[in-house]
Amino acid sequence: MVEIDIEKENKAIAKEYKELLRISYQTLSPDDKKLIRKAFDVAVDAHQDQRRKSGEAYIFHPIAVAKIVASEIGLGATGIAAALMHDVVEDTEITVADIERMFNPKVAQLVEGLTKISQVQKDLNVSMQAENFRKMLLTLNDDVRVILIKLADRLHNMQTMESMPEHKQVKIASETLYIYAPLAHRLGLYNIKSQLEDLGLKYTEPAVYNDIVSKIKETKEEQDAYIKDISDVLQKSLDEEGVDYAIKGRPKSIYSIRRKMKAQNVSFDEVYDKFALRIVYKSNPHDEKFIAWKIYSIVTDHYRPSPSRLRDWISSPKSTGYEALHITVMGPKGRWVEIQVRSERMDEIAEKGYAAHYKYKQGATEESGLDVWLNLLKEALENSETNAVDFVEDFKMNLYAKEIFVFTPKGEIKSLPKGATSLDFAFSIHSEIGIKTRGTRVNGKLVPLNTELKSGDQIEIITSPNQKPTANWLDFVTTSRAKNKIRNVLNENTKKIAEEGKELLTRKLKHLKITINEQVINELVNFFRLKTSLDLFYRVGIGTIENQQLKDYAAQKSNTLMNFFKSKITRKAQTADEDIHKQVISNNYDMLVFGVDQDKLDYKLSTCCNPIPGDEVFGFVTINEGIKVHKKDCPNAISLQSNYAYRIIMARWIDSSQQEFKAILHITGMDSMGLTNELTKVISNNMHVNIQSISLSGEAGIFNGQVTVIVQNNIILKKLIDNIKKIDGIEKVTRVNKT
Repeated sequence: MVEIDIEKENKAIAKEYKELLRISYQTLSPDDKKLIRKAFDVAVDAHQDQRRKSGEAYIFHPIAVAKIVASEIGLGATGIAAALMHDVVEDTEITVADIERMFNPKVAQLVEGLTKISQVQKDLNVSMQAENFRKMLLTLNDDVRVILIKLADRLHNMQTMESMPEHKQVKIASETLYIYAPLAHRLGLYNIKSQLEDLGLKYTEPAVYNDIVSKIKETKEEQDAYIKDISDVLQKSLDEEGVDYAIKGRPKSIYSIRRKMKAQNVSFDEVYDKFALRIVYKSNPHDEKFIAWKIYSIVTDHYRPSPSRLRDWISSPKSTGYEALHITVMGPKGRWVEIQVRSERMDEIAEKGYAAHYKYKQGATEESGLDVWLNLLKEALENSETNAVDFVEDFKMNLYAKEIFVFTPKGEIKSLPKGATSLDFAFSIHSEIGIKTRGTRVNGKLVPLNTELKSGDQIEIITSPNQKPTANWLDFVTTSRAKNKIRNVLNENTKKIAEEGKELLTRKLKHLKITINEQVINELVNFFRLKTSLDLFYRVGIGTIENQQLKDYAAQKSNTLMNFFKSKITRKAQTADEDIHKQVISNNYDMLVFGVDQDKLDYKLSTCCNPIPGDEVFGFVTINEGIKVHKKDCPNAISLQSNYAYRIIMARWIDSSQQEFKAILHITGMDSMGLTNELTKVISNNMHVNIQSISLSGEAGIFNGQVTVIVQNNIILKKLIDNIKKIDGIEKVTRVNKT
């Protein structure tokens, strides 16, 4: 029986291998095929005794990753070979040197980069996931293909995560939404980005995901018919104009529908542009732009466009290399429809990103958007002193940022992330110009350094050789490039002052008969409640630590033993107080239990999402404030679960009859006589509900209200919301996280 299974498995493996060669985006030469075959044989041999959690042979995973790399990302033989062997060094006796000997230095370098990433992820001594991300990104210095193969690896892991325990699924999915999806976006891999986002949502918010999926299925026939109506109308005109094209419907991703529902606080049915179609046309490079605008003209002959939602990424491509024309038009039945217009070349770049970019670049001298971005990325990575979480936050912001296009005084166009300031612009020109910036002019007018730029602005930088950055500048900029350069200059100044401070401190302590050594430095750091010795020396250098304070330290040091006993006595009293305080807290807040063992622990409810009993929640262990409880759909949940997975604990409500909680409702409707009276009556008639505050306003026939109610749990709250919705004239009732 087992023999037959293995034979069947071997046939399946051989079939997958043939499929891999067949779907390759690049044309493979006989030598390429030999290289891939050799890598396949090495991987099969290395993983022959391994199985995945699902029970299937492990080799199916590297082949699946190689298939994504070959077809969806579009890498060549070297990338495919490295993908097939990405786990070989980590899981078996084979070394990087062996791979270099069997293949070539390039394949070995990629496998080594991928092995570095895997080891980072499993290093339990690194306390923060953010530090792991930084190390992972450092591999970009070796070869961008390392990250591309890692994205394929992550995508396949996300596709096959069913057999994992729930807490691991949430951690991996949060990590994916937090860093991998933005990376795929930045590398121009929109297809992979959408898959990662949808799968991320599937595991972080399963109820929401399943709800949207079922609603999409329900409306699929209607959507297909709607798209066909529009296609039929456009086809006739496009054929008459002799355009060579293909039209395909493009379903909105589940994640983007969820994002719209959240951002606009609307239900699935209220999301406007769920409909989208793409027109992909054939063209030679010379006529590409002309044909795109010809199609625009045909589309707008039939359907009225929304002028504010036209996106021309053909005249000014995104820095990811993305080119397309996006037109949002009012379709039949009063529904907005997004129409994307792309040439076949643009379509390939949008799907394959990096690989297609280089296929079409072919010796072009102009640096591509991707090259520019990779250079900026390397600069961002150079600054290793930044706190890892800050680094990842900065980096992530620059990954997903929408772009604006601004001009230099000479009329050159520059791309910056949305939200960038005039000081960011100075640093984008050159770091030396940024550091020496004294003032900025936008459109000829002198403006503050933190002025937010808009597309089309023309910026002039005024420099001065004596100008130096100050700590305030960090608040004036948003790009990681500018932040890192400012931090570097500030750190250099700090180090210089700290060196002088150390010499000064040595002399001052000598007068007090104390010899400076590591123990004394540590004692001083603790005495002044500082974090590092650098802080101590810097403060001595700038004169904020005075002689009297050093004398106090010397006096305390000579009386160490007595102080030791004193602190012991004081600490004892504090602990007793804390125990009494804990007792009171435990008695009052006994409805949440934590962890697998359902322990009753002290906690605080976080103010960023105001959870109430019955909400899906988790516990987050903070450094200073104990356990904080967040809703699972809290705006900060993804970041916390990704960066600090080791601090997340499961939490569950067990008994909520003893405690009351605050919930804020936002109510909108049509203003009418007696509506306020009716509203307060409905709330008061609901048992176990008290109104804490109510704020109502009416303008031009529209009623807006915010009511804060005190309830025991979310079942009572849901009942209340349903009752309010029944009032004549009330349009919408939503619960908001905070005022």
